Amino acid sequence: MRNTVEILGVRIDKVTMNEALQKLQSFLQEDRVHTIYTPNSEIMMAAQRDEYLKDILNSADLLVADGAGVVLASRILKVNLPEKVAGFDLVRNSFSMEASKKTRYFLFGSKPGVAEAAKEKILNTYKNVEIAGCYHGYFSPEDEDNIIDMINRSGADILLVALGAPKQEKWIHENKDKLKVKVCIGVGGSLDVLSGNVKLAPEFFRRNGLEWLYRLYKEPRRFKRMLDLPRFILRVIWKRLTKA
Repeated sequence: MRNTVEILGVRIDKVTMNEALQKLQSFLQEDRVHTIYTPNSEIMMAAQRDEYLKDILNSADLLVADGAGVVLASRILKVNLPEKVAGFDLVRNSFSMEASKKTRYFLFGSKPGVAEAAKEKILNTYKNVEIAGCYHGYFSPEDEDNIIDMINRSGADILLVALGAPKQEKWIHENKDKLKVKVCIGVGGSLDVLSGNVKLAPEFFRRNGLEWLYRLYKEPRRFKRMLDLPRFILRVIWKRLTKA
C-alpha cells in the first residue's frame, strides 16, 4: 500500500531516494506503463490554478518532492516527508541501478542537439545504460504519432521527457496509453544538465535548500516564476492555520 502525504490537494509519496529507486526498479518488472513526476513549489502552485494538472499529478505511480520547498511544506503541515527526491538525482542515480541487463532509455525533449550531447556524456560515464534513441522537444502536433512510433520501435524501457512543466506531465498523461515503455519520467531541465550545457547548482546550495537562489542568480529572468515559492509557503501556512 502506498504511503502518501497530502499537500494542498496533491498526494506526494513519502519515500527516500533509495525507496524511490526501488519503486522504479519494480516498475521495470511490470508489464504496463508507469508514470513518475517530480513536482517542486512552482509545479505545486501551478496545480492550484489548474485542476487538470492536479489530477495528472495525483494519477502518477510515483510522485516525489523535487525541492526543499515541498519538504518544508510537509513539515509545516506536520506530515513530514523524509527528504527531497530531486528529479535530476533520481534520474542520475537510476543510471547506476543494478540490473541483469542494460536499461534502455529514450531521451525526449530540450533543444535540438541537447539529447544527443547528453547521450554521449551518459554513455561515457555509466556502463549499465543503453540510450535507445533521442528526439528534441521542438515538434508540431502533426509529428506526435511519428515520435511515439520512434519511441516504441526503439525498445526503450524508460522514457525521459524534458519538455518543461507542465507540458511534459500533460504530454505523458495524454500519450501514455500509446507508449510501450515501462516508465515515463518528467525530467524538466535534466537533459540540459546531463549534456553539460547547464551547470548543476553547487553542492552547498543543493544541500541547504538554496538551489532556487543559485538559479535566480544565473537566470534573473526566472524572478516572476520564482515568486511562486513564497506564495506556495504562504498558502501552506494558511492551510495549517485554518486547519488548526
